[in-house]
Amino acid sequence: MWDADSKASKVRISRGAELFPTTEGSMWVIDTRDDHAPPGSQVASRMKGHLRKPGGPTGSVQQAGMGATCEGQPEHGAELRSGIGPVHSTDEALEGNEGVEGRGWPGGSLRKTVKVRTQGRRTLPLNLLRVYEAAKRNKQARFTALLHHVDEVALERAFRRLKRKASAGVDGETVTSYEENLQTKLKNLCERVHTGRYQPRAVRRVYIPKSDGGQRALGVPALEDKIVQGTVAEVLNAIYEVDFLGFSYGFRPGRNPHQALQSLHTALMTQCVNWVLDADIRKFFDSVDHEWLLRMLEHRIADPRVLRLIRQWLTAGVLESGEWHEVVEGTPQGAGISPLLANIFLHYVFDLWVHQWRRRKARGRIILVRYADDFVMGLQYADDARRMLEDLKERLAKFKLTLHADKTRLIEFGRMPTLARARRGQQRPETFAFLGFTHYCGRTRDGRFVVKRKTHSKRLTSKLNALRQEAKRRMHTPVSDQYRWLCQVLRGHYAYYGLPSNFRCLMGFLHQTRRVWFNALRRRSQRRLNWETFGVLLAHFPLPLPRITHPCTA
Repeated sequence: MWDADSKASKVRISRGAELFPTTEGSMWVIDTRDDHAPPGSQVASRMKGHLRKPGGPTGSVQQAGMGATCEGQPEHGAELRSGIGPVHSTDEALEGNEGVEGRGWPGGSLRKTVKVRTQGRRTLPLNLLRVYEAAKRNKQARFTALLHHVDEVALERAFRRLKRKASAGVDGETVTSYEENLQTKLKNLCERVHTGRYQPRAVRRVYIPKSDGGQRALGVPALEDKIVQGTVAEVLNAIYEVDFLGFSYGFRPGRNPHQALQSLHTALMTQCVNWVLDADIRKFFDSVDHEWLLRMLEHRIADPRVLRLIRQWLTAGVLESGEWHEVVEGTPQGAGISPLLANIFLHYVFDLWVHQWRRRKARGRIILVRYADDFVMGLQYADDARRMLEDLKERLAKFKLTLHADKTRLIEFGRMPTLARARRGQQRPETFAFLGFTHYCGRTRDGRFVVKRKTHSKRLTSKLNALRQEAKRRMHTPVSDQYRWLCQVLRGHYAYYGLPSNFRCLMGFLHQTRRVWFNALRRRSQRRLNWETFGVLLAHFPLPLPRITHPCTA
């Protein structure tokens, strides 16, 4: 990462142009604009850029060395990035647990069609690969022209990624209805985006139950807003995947909760961890400060049209019970751009700060895994743990964030605390929950220490309650249909919770599912069903048995 105070010669890159290195160590500028198109208009193809030598007659960019940076960094908020050293490789155990940090999209020749797969089996387009490579070469570069990547092809890709059964927004438009005459609608949408006539609609507010008994507010954008947000998020992901640190796993291409769980398990087993800080930011998505977020975006994004779109989405308001309400802070959960904006906000507020804190102030080892606003931190010494908790509260308060008092705990955890408690005749250390699993200290059959994981009790209770309600609703459907539904439920449960140390909980869930099905069949007829008859039914419709879907590699 280039230092913010670098004294290298600075070059201003014209809008629509990108720098690419040559074999001699100098920089070429590839102009991706159409010389015959008016500013802000749509360009049909960005593959065929105009290659011109810096300092040539058609441009004012001078030839520069490989150390050249882009000027124009915003002064406000510069303390968020200055002072942060280069991100260490994930193979360095001294820096903690970033087991996959630095894993980016693979590069390739810009003259060829490069297929880069994300976890969703999507191909990274060539124009976005060029954006990714430019962001990777210069961590301080600001992108002044990005909106031309929001074209009809990109909008169609975003449309194809939408779930066909997704809820409609305030416009009542569904994926099926919008698909009629799709190309004409996307062309009109693209023209409105590039001419400034696109105006986001208010977000429809809905509530879903939470595992703790409360309700979570979700925002359902209009269909066209989903399409444009998905396209802009795809462009911004190509830039920020370079910047995000390795311990961040939530809502990122190619990453999933099980990678976060595996990274945490490996760190707890291999690093010197004696204390665990299990924390959750209180109402994070509802508390994101808009002005701070936009200032953070300006560190990388200098295209005013993209910033204007993001500001419009943030301030579009919500529609609840037919009434419009103004939104002054927060990003609606459910919007396609919200997870990326949340990651960007936490990258500057939390990730870079923790990375700097553990290098400058920590006396011992510190490991960290973050998934969205939920994170777990492992520390070697108690004084580091207490100081980190106090400093973290102060840090979050500067950005109008607070830790959830009931979900934030500092506990003893690890190999050494387990041995010390055993010598004193005390019980094993406390447990903590992360991503639906309860983590606890245990032993293998031969007596060795191991961190085990089982299904969190609140998640299991919530799942069984929902299963009973749905079974009651399907009570009078054919038995074969009920069987297919229950098989889907069980296979989905095994796919997520199928860890080696969780087999007993998987068997318990299977037994409870059988009981739920038995009670539903028993209630639908006056001829009472007994367990013997139900056993005959299970012989014809056997429910899938538990299986380990995520073998432990630590």
